[in-house]
Amino acid sequence: MAALAFNLSFTSPRTIPLPCYRAHRNHPPVIHHPLPSIPSSLRESVAKAGVLVLVGTTLFFGDPALAFKGGGPYGAGVTRGQDLTGKDFSGKSLIKQDFKTSILRQANFKGANLLGASFFDADLTGADLSDADLRGVDLSLANVTKANLSNANLEGALATGNTSFRGSIINGADFTDVPLREDQREYLCKVAEGVNPTTGNATKDTLLCN
Repeated sequence: MAALAFNLSFTSPRTIPLPCYRAHRNHPPVIHHPLPSIPSSLRESVAKAGVLVLVGTTLFFGDPALAFKGGGPYGAGVTRGQDLTGKDFSGKSLIKQDFKTSILRQANFKGANLLGASFFDADLTGADLSDADLRGVDLSLANVTKANLSNANLEGALATGNTSFRGSIINGADFTDVPLREDQREYLCKVAEGVNPTTGNATKDTLLCN
């Protein structure tokens, strides 16, 4: 049987040259477009708007530090946990405003709309709350001693815990549906008199005095 001879010859693979990329020296020039200039009239308008915001917040509080502390005139950070002794909030609309744990001694809330506001654990000693709308306010743990509540409407307010009204003027105040400790109720009944001009309810009747 004839032997088959296989002559296998191997050749080295050819080296394939890779393309060489060279940086082109003649790049197209980069064109820098200048930013459009802001008209002076527009810059002036923006500046005036900023001044108006500053003036508005300062007028509301009468204190630039207060105006910016909470980021806005009605921000919670402006009125919550703050020392607002003697501040004038008379006639203001402060619906659901947060005054939790704030010091509000001798503060003026005369005629203010405080519907649903929170005075939780706040110090309202000597504050003027006369003629104020205090419906649904939270006075839990609040110190309301020596305050003026004449003709205020406290219908549905919360006064739980150690809330104290000792020494307060309550002529014409409406305490309808206000949960009071029995000792506070007895004390208030001794000094209660007058009729609330808004609701027409006698103060003694709203306190459920005997």
